[in-house]
Amino acid sequence: MSGTLVGVGVGPGDPELLTVKGLRALTEADEVFVPVGDTGEVGRAEAVVRAHLGEEPGRLRRLLFALSDDEKARNASWERAARTVAAALSEGKRCAFATIGDPNVYSTFTYLARTVRGLLPGVEVETVPGIMAMQDLASRSGTVLTLGDEKLVLLPFTAGKEVLEDALRGFETVVCYKGGGRLREVLDAAERAGRMEGAVYGARLGMEGEEVVRAGEMVGREGTYLATVIFKDGGTL
Repeated sequence: MSGTLVGVGVGPGDPELLTVKGLRALTEADEVFVPVGDTGEVGRAEAVVRAHLGEEPGRLRRLLFALSDDEKARNASWERAARTVAAALSEGKRCAFATIGDPNVYSTFTYLARTVRGLLPGVEVETVPGIMAMQDLASRSGTVLTLGDEKLVLLPFTAGKEVLEDALRGFETVVCYKGGGRLREVLDAAERAGRMEGAVYGARLGMEGEEVVRAGEMVGREGTYLATVIFKDGGTL
């Protein structure tokens, strides 16, 4: 009988933003898996886990995911990672996978869980919600995300110019995630829509090198991949 796979949202990077429920899920797991890129550097999720659990050799395990534009390489890394997790689940273990933010929002956990289910169709999958970057950035910048009947939309930088322009026209609050390499075109679209006033940019939230600035200060600069931008007219605390 297979064990249980639990996706645990560990927040955007600040170890203090891991929830009590998330910490319990990590503590009670037989094995805790964390994602790592090709460089082998400690990622955000792993840093949060280590801040609470320490090294714990034998229980904390790293899963290598290829950071490549090559679809074959990415798929191969997913398959390897899923087989590693499936092997532990086949022993009846309770396995946690730590992911930044929330496991059900733009998360690597979704891909992992689907691949594992392909190998172990009967495996039980659970998730523990986590605090998201937009919430952390709103707090750090004093931005009110929504009030009354205001509408909010969350989209990736990669959604495209037309999608972004429609969102800027139709929603009081627009939050952009991922793909800081496209920050220039995102800010250009916001400038044309008259949405730069009150917009904020955040990167490496809760970590060394944290940056929380007015989005206008990023004009002409390139953002980090895991950057967040909030476009909100007024609404500060």
